[in-house]
Amino acid sequence: MTLVVFASVVGIVTALLSLPIATSTGQRAPFADALFTATSAVCVTGLVTVDTATYWSPFGQVVILVGIQIGGLGVMTLASILGLAVSRRIGLTQKLLAAAETKTTRLGEVGSLLRAVLATIAVIEGALWIVLFPKYLLIGYPLGEALWHSLFQAISIFNNAGFIIEEGGLGQYAGDWWMVMPIIIGAFIGALGFPAILSISRNWRRPRQWSLHAKLTVATSTILWVVGTLAIGLLEWANPRSFGTLPAADRILNAMLAGMTPRSSGFSTVDIATMTESTWFIQDALMFVGGGSASTGGGIKVTTFAVMVLAILAEARGDPDIEAFGRRIAPTVLRLAVAVAFVGATLVGAGTLALLVLTDLHLDVVLFEVISAFATCGLSTGITANLPDSAKYVLSALMFTGRLGTMTMAAALALRDRRRVIRLPEERPTIG
Repeated sequence: MTLVVFASVVGIVTALLSLPIATSTGQRAPFADALFTATSAVCVTGLVTVDTATYWSPFGQVVILVGIQIGGLGVMTLASILGLAVSRRIGLTQKLLAAAETKTTRLGEVGSLLRAVLATIAVIEGALWIVLFPKYLLIGYPLGEALWHSLFQAISIFNNAGFIIEEGGLGQYAGDWWMVMPIIIGAFIGALGFPAILSISRNWRRPRQWSLHAKLTVATSTILWVVGTLAIGLLEWANPRSFGTLPAADRILNAMLAGMTPRSSGFSTVDIATMTESTWFIQDALMFVGGGSASTGGGIKVTTFAVMVLAILAEARGDPDIEAFGRRIAPTVLRLAVAVAFVGATLVGAGTLALLVLTDLHLDVVLFEVISAFATCGLSTGITANLPDSAKYVLSALMFTGRLGTMTMAAALALRDRRRVIRLPEERPTIG
């Protein structure tokens, strides 16, 4: 059901972007570009085959923004919120759908959770809008354009969408802390996920009472951000094509942004193509992990990564259980994490092979593009616009699968609980 609804939304956005009124020239956009942009918007990715600022008309940009908001919120959650607003109650079916989308297990809390989700979105996007609006006025934008640009940017930031409507991109703000810091903070919060945000908001003064999911998400996200910032900062510090010509303070700022954007936001003030292949490798790893569960981020999710790391540590220490923050993690969670990670790696491998066959590009740039699409990140080395239509369709499928595939598979596997009367004898095969 979730796949059908999301596919329908992508289809509607594609149809709207195919209208002549959606482009700045008044001509119909090629179907491959319309489909790619619609999928990228609804799956909050940010990869583009045409320049968002100049190719699309104000109507087209509004369609993209609506697609971003729907995709970030989640079609199932949005449907439940609309049902709540109309009837002031949620039916059992809607509760089950919302529970699957938001990873909530107690159905009685779904109504309050959905209100909290909507309130969270309004508060955070509103705060980003308020912070960015004066900046655009100071830059010199007229009142109406400043309102529009700051609104678009705020929604794109929180939803980790990576779309921008600034002509020339964000490179002009490489040393602007007022513009860059809201991107870092907003993207970090958006990538936490609604279950973690809800737990934190309920006990923000008592971190010890946060749920294990929230603790794992915040801790792992912070560690990945710090490691990414340090690694990319060191690798690019003296690179004259990227950070090397910037003042020291600006290099630190851009390293902080570069450490955050692979988590799924896709914003960059420095051309990714100018970075070293070592930096691309670090970004590949960060993009593959992605953001938090039920968040606007993509990837295999930070809790998946955290559980596998904890399992490795437990095995190295000889501990029989996987433990974190005073809690024991069930073996079924580890099996689910391994399944999600393996399926994600398989999709990336298949997508990479497909693009290598369809293009004459090298492995490094193809792998980067494929992981960015699967992880709904939006970073690119600059090859997207020049890809053949067949490759664009492959990336569109990866964006769609990356946004919904692992989540749907995880939910389906988590609901499976086959009871067996007879269990076979246990035997340990040799590993390693």
